[in-house]
Amino acid sequence: MAASSPETAPHEVLPQWYSAPEQRSEFVNELFDKTARHYDWVCKAMAFGTGQLHRRRTLAWGGFKPGMKLLDLATGTGLVAQAALDLGAKPGDVIGLDPSMGMLGENRRRRPLALVRAGGEAIPFAANSFDFVTMGYALRHVTNLVELFTGIARVLRPGGKLLVMEISKPRSKIGTALCRLYLRRIVPFVGRIATGDKETARLMQYYWDTIEACVPAEVILAAMGQAGLTGVRRRLTGGILSDYAASR
Repeated sequence: MAASSPETAPHEVLPQWYSAPEQRSEFVNELFDKTARHYDWVCKAMAFGTGQLHRRRTLAWGGFKPGMKLLDLATGTGLVAQAALDLGAKPGDVIGLDPSMGMLGENRRRRPLALVRAGGEAIPFAANSFDFVTMGYALRHVTNLVELFTGIARVLRPGGKLLVMEISKPRSKIGTALCRLYLRRIVPFVGRIATGDKETARLMQYYWDTIEACVPAEVILAAMGQAGLTGVRRRLTGGILSDYAASR
């Protein structure tokens, strides 16, 4: 794997969580392993119960249609994969990939999909294997944006599409302050009370820290283009939800 740099990493090292770039993946995987059983609850609370509706609408915006062979990177508990199934995808046409055993275990209990343990920067599939690749709210957890997008371009068939859903820091100081209060304070507090699990609170605090430190959208779009993807574009919803789309 290529070494990460300020130009390719989605955000700088966060010393309050880990001390070096090479420690990021292990830290993130362990955190998601510990919080997998409560992850869906956290997502519902964070989005006021509208997350799946947004995922379905965004998949349609990105050009997903039933019959496409779909690879869901960082599939987690399978929320994006489920949105594709809700739109008419057949389970046999959807493959989920994630490095966290805990998340894959929760996913496996919910739906009959093929699931593979691997990271998005080392996709274990042949070239030209998929019509559509998705990544839902996990771009901030990889180590190298160009390497990620280059691997995605490799496994996409000619004309295949990529869709990345993300959360971005609001542009205004007031918006940022409100989001920081909600995601780093309120949701962790409520989550710890509701689940009795302090790791859930840590997950949301880390989640916000990566959002606040993430590179701007222009850097992400440039990395997609550098990887050879075309038609690169971004849609912003509600000042915080960023959806990135591209084709091979």
